[in-house]
Amino acid sequence: MTHSEPAVQPVASADGSTAAAVYSAGGGVGSTAVPAALRGKPTGPVSYLWNFLGKTATIGEWEVRKLRHDITDVVTRTVQPMLWLLIFGEVFARIHAIPTGNRSYLDFLAPGILAQSVLFMAIFTGIAIIWERDLGVIHKFLASPTPRAAIVLGKALAAGLRSLPQAFIIYVLALILGVHMNWNPLALLGVMVTVMLGAACFSTFSVLIACTLRSRERVMGIGQVLTMPLFFASNAIYPIAIMPAWLQAIARVNPLTYEVDALRSLMLTHSPSSLGLVTDFTVLVVVSAILITIGSWVYPKLVQ
Repeated sequence: MTHSEPAVQPVASADGSTAAAVYSAGGGVGSTAVPAALRGKPTGPVSYLWNFLGKTATIGEWEVRKLRHDITDVVTRTVQPMLWLLIFGEVFARIHAIPTGNRSYLDFLAPGILAQSVLFMAIFTGIAIIWERDLGVIHKFLASPTPRAAIVLGKALAAGLRSLPQAFIIYVLALILGVHMNWNPLALLGVMVTVMLGAACFSTFSVLIACTLRSRERVMGIGQVLTMPLFFASNAIYPIAIMPAWLQAIARVNPLTYEVDALRSLMLTHSPSSLGLVTDFTVLVVVSAILITIGSWVYPKLVQ
């Protein structure tokens, strides 16, 4: 691949992100060339593992680098969580309509809104995949010796890294609103890991949708249809205990429930996990691993 290849300009996607910004092997904007780090071939088991991790990191870095050229996606997505905390949270904290034990409703709500923000950002990853297919980027990825699992895992990693600024913004807003935050360094690290796992889970789910539907309009429509049921059928804005039995059953199999439970335990002071942190992390890791495995199998079908 040479640098004389015709330039491709970034294209704004329908959900507000610059999904089609691509980079040359040397790191410059405007080419659909596959990064040089993706072209190496492993020669043994250890070399294969190191090569796999290196290519996963390269895909992740390649995706995150887009934020340097367009941060509007992060900025615009802070509006909705701010509205939830400032309006919904403040109102329901005053009327005491939802039982939250000895905690204020804002304390209870803040981790759920962080999980919601991660979900809403990750669920539209599939739209960027469609843009990459239309630009021919996916064809070049598939022509390179990069393992399919490394491509999908790299995109999941990038979704997690892109969600960390959202966590920072919500932390600042929660601090301003007087939420009792846990500032233990291990808890903060746990929040970062939980955010990245949640983003990886739902972004890979979005990739599966994109590989199945293969249309930006359909992916956006399905994404909008799924986000609210996932959000409301979880413990993000009310406890599972007050749900009807049928909704409790759905909440128990909803990965967002386990993400919220982990965030609530780690973000707030003296807030034990109701489901168990080990259970929360196990569910998120297992679901993400299953989705990444399926995603690596269906990813090539996107160009068929």
